[in-house]
Amino acid sequence: MRLIIATKNLDKFREIKQILSGIKIPVLSLNDITKTINIKETGKTFFENAFKKAYFLSKVYQNDLVVGEDSGLVVHYLGGKPGVYSKRYSGKNYTYHKNNLKILKQLKDVEYKKRKAYFVCVLVLLKNGKLLKKYEGRLYGYIAREAKGSLGFGYDPIFYLPKYKKTVAQLSPKQKNKISHRAKAFLKLKNHLNQYVNFYAKNIKKN
Repeated sequence: MRLIIATKNLDKFREIKQILSGIKIPVLSLNDITKTINIKETGKTFFENAFKKAYFLSKVYQNDLVVGEDSGLVVHYLGGKPGVYSKRYSGKNYTYHKNNLKILKQLKDVEYKKRKAYFVCVLVLLKNGKLLKKYEGRLYGYIAREAKGSLGFGYDPIFYLPKYKKTVAQLSPKQKNKISHRAKAFLKLKNHLNQYVNFYAKNIKKN
């Protein structure tokens, strides 16, 4: 039995694997198992996207556990945008840098107290098409006036945390993986997985 994370995003998978370090089964990304499967994120909610990715793979790899994850940035002043469109917010030829510039431009003259935002991560755990668990994690903060920091990825350089007086991109990976939206969701999953794997192992020995 393996744990397949339904993503081809190398930055995201690297972070997830660090958070899940110590679990007793192999953790693989979509890149590790196939180069031909591309799952389009057409859902209107984070849950729909996460479930769609996991469901398809769990029906193909029926003996494995599959995690579908969708995450993004929600900016109150923008009515919840970019939301589920966070990845490709700047258009067809999106990049992390272009996405950040678009947000900064849209909030150019907006005062600090109106720049509230949060990161959200929704993940689901499936086996053979059956939903086993669903988790959500959030990280609250503000959109900075300018991008700062070279660590992290995505919107991390413009997401400011008052408690640390830094953007997420200025935090070390160790710090980020204790407080991030993704860490909050995946640490809940990690606890469940350890229990599940132990139970599974005991039953295999009995049989």
